[in-house]
Amino acid sequence: MALNAIELSLFSSRLTAVCEEMGAVLRRAAFSTNIKDRLDYSCAVFDVNGQLCAQAAHIPVHLGSMAFAMQDLVTGTAWAPGDVLIVNDPFLGGTHLPDLTLITPVFVAGECMGFMANRAHHADIGAESPGSMPISTHLEEEGLVIPPTLLVRGGDMQQDILQPVLAAMANPAQMQGDLAAQMSANRAGADRLLELVNNMGIAAYQSGLDAVNDYGERLASTVLRGIPDGCYRFRDVMDDDGLGQQDIAIEVAVTVSGGSVTVDFAGTAGQVSGNINCPLSVAAAGVFYVFRCLMPEQTPACAGSFRNIHLVAPPACLVNAHRPAAVAAGNVETSSRIVDVVMGALAQALPEHIPAASQGTMNNLAMGARNATHSWDYYETMGGGTGGGQRQPGLDATQSHMTNTLNTPIEVLEMAFPLRVARYQLRSGSSGAGKHRGGEGLVRSFEFLEPTTVTLLTERRCHPPWGLHTGQPGQCGENRRNEDILPGKVSTRFEAGESLTVATPGGGGWGAGQ
Repeated sequence: MALNAIELSLFSSRLTAVCEEMGAVLRRAAFSTNIKDRLDYSCAVFDVNGQLCAQAAHIPVHLGSMAFAMQDLVTGTAWAPGDVLIVNDPFLGGTHLPDLTLITPVFVAGECMGFMANRAHHADIGAESPGSMPISTHLEEEGLVIPPTLLVRGGDMQQDILQPVLAAMANPAQMQGDLAAQMSANRAGADRLLELVNNMGIAAYQSGLDAVNDYGERLASTVLRGIPDGCYRFRDVMDDDGLGQQDIAIEVAVTVSGGSVTVDFAGTAGQVSGNINCPLSVAAAGVFYVFRCLMPEQTPACAGSFRNIHLVAPPACLVNAHRPAAVAAGNVETSSRIVDVVMGALAQALPEHIPAASQGTMNNLAMGARNATHSWDYYETMGGGTGGGQRQPGLDATQSHMTNTLNTPIEVLEMAFPLRVARYQLRSGSSGAGKHRGGEGLVRSFEFLEPTTVTLLTERRCHPPWGLHTGQPGQCGENRRNEDILPGKVSTRFEAGESLTVATPGGGGWGAGQ
């Protein structure tokens, strides 16, 4: 049965509401500050073939990578009612090891109708360094690698799978609580999807999915056909890989032809010794995100919206890394630069629509301690300036592009961990000047009350966020130990009484200043 415009809108909204309810359950049930306070998680619905049906407005790097890789995950498993699959392997559908993905099938009358999936970042995944974001050289140094594995079979928890996972963690109770929250979120989503299918009927539900995907493709095609045909190129560099290699190039050619787009990363540097490599699924997330920003707000987040966007990347390059490459920072830092280069290319084709570069980093801070009395792990990303655009200045101190988390409230930090937040303010003067300036970065200073191991994985400390149309670049970020400059990527021990200050980059300016 064909859906009219109103019915299609309602159907799409109900699918999105399923994802939003999953997120609400996950947040309320989670144990860790990273999930319940920073909201470092994402939820989505997939069809029986692993094609994206709907997602909540959570974290782009999670959602885009799941959409790219889910088909391989679900088609390689013999599913039964009550199953739950767990995976974090970046080369088998994951992003980086701290992101644990749980997938639950939904059965109606003995027939699998689709899958509920959520991905959440765990501050401890068993790496030697607290926060599980180490300065690593290969994947196994970054923590416990979990291939696609049935954690629950037919409703029964597989203790032989669960217990080794918990045993690898410094705080197994927190891990177990967060996993339970993730399973509960999927269960809530499955219940709501069952209600929808039972109300509509199986045939009508499947017809609705087809209609949503076709609608998404039509809306996306309208946007893509509006981009002038041609080949648009851009080049930017990563500061370093944390192990001495500097100015690591990411090159892109965006070819537009008759409403079809090919994004080719030929010329990009090969994978490196450090951990800024990323699997192709993460690169896809960055590419999909950019084009999603160009689409109308009402465009459904479904597979159909990306049918005419094609991705090419040389094997074993920085954005299509091969095992056992280290990838902890690729998911967060390299994904941010992928957005920058694709936007830089599209700025040539759509000069009035593309903003200047945003901060181009997530300013990753991982810290904690391992001792006889207690162990703790903390992870945070920090906002910075977004790029100015044709109609408005950039936003100040904002989580931009591939991240969409909150900051951790000072009160939560100081209650949960042995540290004090001494300073938290806008970084005045960090924005790039222009007709429309970039946004300001921020400054956050921590005083440590106990010895603490700190790992920083940050970018845009050497190469600033670029401006557009003669707008000026934003100011580079800066990390300090007391008064001394720290490298952009470093792991070091702070003693009680020492301080860490992270000053994040400002966004680039747009247009000539007035």
